[in-house]
Amino acid sequence: MTPLVELRGVRAAYGPIEVLHGVDLALMPGEVLAVLGPNGAGKTTMLAVLAGLHPLTGGDVFVAGRRVNGADASDLARAGLCLVPEGRGIFPNLTVRENLRMASHARRSAAQIEVAAYERFPRLADRRRQVAGTMSGGEQQMLALARGLATDPAVLVLDELSMGLAPLVVEELYGRVGELARTGVSVLVVEQFARVVLGVADRAAIMLHGCVVDVGPPHEIESKLSSAYLGG
Repeated sequence: MTPLVELRGVRAAYGPIEVLHGVDLALMPGEVLAVLGPNGAGKTTMLAVLAGLHPLTGGDVFVAGRRVNGADASDLARAGLCLVPEGRGIFPNLTVRENLRMASHARRSAAQIEVAAYERFPRLADRRRQVAGTMSGGEQQMLALARGLATDPAVLVLDELSMGLAPLVVEELYGRVGELARTGVSVLVVEQFARVVLGVADRAAIMLHGCVVDVGPPHEIESKLSSAYLGG
């Protein structure tokens, strides 16, 4: 089966400092792939390269079997790749409803986007007239997910979904991610904290020092995490 997203020997740098040193990774259709690793491992840079937000210095990126090196981020988004970045990426001074309507440039109407968002996240329906920046962190993350899903993506890319959130909220959000995967959306999720994401992942990878050092079933990767993080 052809990977939906594939990175082959991907290298990237900030000025003279190389931070990705030949990343190899493949996301298969319909799977949840978790990429785990400590701060500084290169996870966010890898996602930025994949989404067309940071240039490669070597290697290749493929989406649906097509080489997309140098493709514009907006073109990749139209092709079905949606990145929900670290830090949520909502408009804090707009209401929930206005945030959702900002996504209506996609192939769906504002009304369709709202209906779908409120069905997935009923709490947003209760907050539709509330200014987004005044909501809780978990509610803001729900809104970020709902905005991303408004593009009806084939691939959902999540960067540190759990950041700054209480464990119960994180568990709820990853429950939603699992539901999305069962509808056929492929999910690539980067996380520093492993426990909840491994519960919904089909496969997991460990990333250290700008390289993917191991890929396998979640239970095998979980058993290797401590030694990987601590350098054992």
